[in-house]
Amino acid sequence: MGPGDTPPADTAAGERAALVAVARATLDGNWEHDHTVPSRTLYPHQWSWDSAFSAIGWAHLRPERAWAELTSLFDAQWRDGRVPHIVFNPVVADDAYFPGPAFWATTSVAGTPRTATSGLVQPPVHALAAWHAYRRAPSEPARAALGRLYPRLVAQQHYLSEHRDVGGAGLASIVHPWESGLDNSPAWDEPLAAVPTEEAVLRAYRRRDIVHAAAAHRPTDLDYARYVAIVTAYRAAGYRDEQLADRHPFLVECPLFNAAMGAAESALAHIAREIGADPGPHRQRAAAITTALVDRLYDPTTGTFHARDLRTGRLTRARTVLGLTPLILPDLPTAQVEAILVEAGSPRFGLADRMTRPLPSHDRTAVDFEPLRYWRGPSWMNINWLVRYGLLAHGHPRLAAGLGASMIELAATAGCHEYFHPDTGAGLGSPAFSWTAALLLDLLAEM
Repeated sequence: MGPGDTPPADTAAGERAALVAVARATLDGNWEHDHTVPSRTLYPHQWSWDSAFSAIGWAHLRPERAWAELTSLFDAQWRDGRVPHIVFNPVVADDAYFPGPAFWATTSVAGTPRTATSGLVQPPVHALAAWHAYRRAPSEPARAALGRLYPRLVAQQHYLSEHRDVGGAGLASIVHPWESGLDNSPAWDEPLAAVPTEEAVLRAYRRRDIVHAAAAHRPTDLDYARYVAIVTAYRAAGYRDEQLADRHPFLVECPLFNAAMGAAESALAHIAREIGADPGPHRQRAAAITTALVDRLYDPTTGTFHARDLRTGRLTRARTVLGLTPLILPDLPTAQVEAILVEAGSPRFGLADRMTRPLPSHDRTAVDFEPLRYWRGPSWMNINWLVRYGLLAHGHPRLAAGLGASMIELAATAGCHEYFHPDTGAGLGSPAFSWTAALLLDLLAEM
């Protein structure tokens, strides 16, 4: 039975119950006191946007855990408003994950929490997740938790708009590929190639990722050497954002990151109205970010969105799934929505009412498409969830249903893996992965 076929009602109900049970077991197994680890293999700490997606799933099972998840993450928020991309569990050995807390050395930096964290951020999907979780399970305790979280979410947005607008056009810059969430996407190849380093840099460290996954599925040693070089430069400056343009080796405006920032303002407008605050400023900022995103990152010649390398001022050439994610902006102009739909439905990505293959993370017709290597081809549940969310927001339920059916088919065939082969749907990366389970629960509840 294919992803577009309709099974008998009793079979469908049984399959759904089985998937819910697997997803529930995955989240329960990854729960760690007040947060969810992404998996029990490679990722023993708390990751920022993973927690946001996990909260969406917990809203269907145990809503109190959704708010504990987000609260514990924001308890590690820095004084300047940044939400670190990793919050380290102090009971886990330093060498259990690379780079660990000793490498980041954030506890000696002014304005940081007592808990060790990284110095980077990730896409600000947290306001969107908080609002989504609240709508899934509204209650007085949830409203109170939403009210407590609101000023922290506002501070997160303020940090990005005030400290990271390196280009001066109203968009936030990422200072490392890890901040995009799509760590080794081909979108970063051009700006990353300009970062001076050698593979020999890694001789002083031990990569833990290739202990748990095949090296052919992970970023290369040269990529990792560059990642380390960029962090080292940022750390040497005390993780300060002043004069980034003068000294930092990697500065990029990312379509997903900024779409998430705009969608966060729209979500904050809803949250503000719910708790009795003024939604007006959030709506204005959402509109401004959307306008800047179209002006800065949309290429009318390709009909899609690209990352902008601030070192060269040019849009990067790779056509990746990042170009589809501005659909999450509710006020994205019709011309750009239609262009994204053309791009998404092309052989590069294959979005359709009845999909024959999963949505890839990179243009499957490109010469550098790699179906096994991390963000260079495989399909990811969180990106699929965001694209589907955008399709529904812009009135395309048939395409959303096609993508949703494809997502369910991935989990039904391979389980809650970290990511999936973009042709066969085979599970790749870490098994029992939290955001896959969480977003599967949300999708099943909606469909």
